[in-house]
Amino acid sequence: MAWQWKWPFLKRNTKSWSQPNFWDLEAPAFMMGSTADKERIETNFEGYVEGAFKRNGPIFSCVVARQMVFSEARFMWRQFNKGRPGDLFSNAELELLNRPWPTGTTGELLARMEQDASLAGNSFWTKVDNQGRYGNSAAGDGLRLARLRPDWVSMVIGSSSGDLYAADAKVIGFLYQPRQFGMMASSEPMPTGGSVLLLPEEVAHYSPIPDPDARFRGMSWLTPVLREIEADTASTIHKKTFFDHAAVPNMVVRFDKDVQKEQFDSFVRQFKAGHEGAWNSYKTLFLQGGADVTPLTHDFRQLDFSATVGKGEARIASAAGVPPSWVGFSEGMQGSALNAGNMAANRRRFADGTMRPLWRIAAASLEVLFKPAGASTHLWYDDRDIAFLREDAQDRAEIVRIKFNTIDSGIKSGFEPDAVVKAVMNEDISLLVGHHTGLVSVQMQPPVDPNAPPVPPAIEPAPVPPQLDPSGTPGGNNNGA
Repeated sequence: MAWQWKWPFLKRNTKSWSQPNFWDLEAPAFMMGSTADKERIETNFEGYVEGAFKRNGPIFSCVVARQMVFSEARFMWRQFNKGRPGDLFSNAELELLNRPWPTGTTGELLARMEQDASLAGNSFWTKVDNQGRYGNSAAGDGLRLARLRPDWVSMVIGSSSGDLYAADAKVIGFLYQPRQFGMMASSEPMPTGGSVLLLPEEVAHYSPIPDPDARFRGMSWLTPVLREIEADTASTIHKKTFFDHAAVPNMVVRFDKDVQKEQFDSFVRQFKAGHEGAWNSYKTLFLQGGADVTPLTHDFRQLDFSATVGKGEARIASAAGVPPSWVGFSEGMQGSALNAGNMAANRRRFADGTMRPLWRIAAASLEVLFKPAGASTHLWYDDRDIAFLREDAQDRAEIVRIKFNTIDSGIKSGFEPDAVVKAVMNEDISLLVGHHTGLVSVQMQPPVDPNAPPVPPAIEPAPVPPQLDPSGTPGGNNNGA
């Protein structure tokens, strides 16, 4: 199918779509330009933005909840020792992550990455400079990170065997093609002067949820809950319509058979003017003789409206990996869900089950743009200053107490104090190998038999005086005298 864009002078920044409506869920899946040698992000990216993120409260809440915590992390190098993580450190190479663009911060970079991943399933970044160079060629003044809009990027696939479906197929490039206003007669976007082809090592590709229909592309977490989004939007429309119609159920008004059409039309006009709309709710209804009112629908309480909406919100939050209580959904704001223990468990689940995996994937994705400080060094995230992840004071004190007891036990067992501290902080007991002092606790000494006779102390023999040779010189060395 082809895209059709309205000209800017007809209506600014509006677009007309020729594919099935985004919310027509019975329509077949639509993808633009995805072939054996190319994978393009699904064209419902703008539909997700306009129809879900900007117009659906639960979706906006879940994306922002993920985004706010995700953007709190920082990036540092981490030394790995035998596969185990070691100390965190930084160097000048990571300054670009601290200031990815003028006035930009690491938090803004992560916020953009999370937003693209939620709405498109993918986020693409590369280096640029003021000389108009991209990727590894960018090294001059104005070096910065640039976002590549996900639905304008195609992953170019190649294979050494010539078979693009073979197991050795891989991504050999990223084709960035900005679109322009106009008519598109084919599935390919109109080429512009901003099109550029980048190598895989020049693009950071962040795709936390793999798309099972593709080999290298990611998938938005919104895709499995499209029907829930549609139902939530429909419930919002239903609620608004309910209030637009006086906040009372719909009804049928019956008239006597002898009522004339002119009288009927006049009554209908006056009835709508005086009783339709939220501002006319709860007014007393007066009827002339012969008129009979019969309600047709139920109110919100009879429909159990809040429970219906709440279940849908909970399923949306589940797909986002966000506890309903953290975004204020009704399912998470009642009963035992508000207990302190459950709130703490929800926080840990959100941190350990959603945020930390996303940070690890983001760090690995961005590492391609930077030169590691060593062969066993990798880009890692630093979450030590994130307030959301801090345990309460009692838990923190208990953790410190346990670590101190462990350190004390290791030192009393004869290990070097510095080695014990390092092993405890890195949670790697193998770091103690080769660092034992040879001294052991008295409990490790052989037992003493109380009935055994005392062992006399050893007496050192007296020193033997040096022997004199016949010349009277000790040792017989008279140097020939």
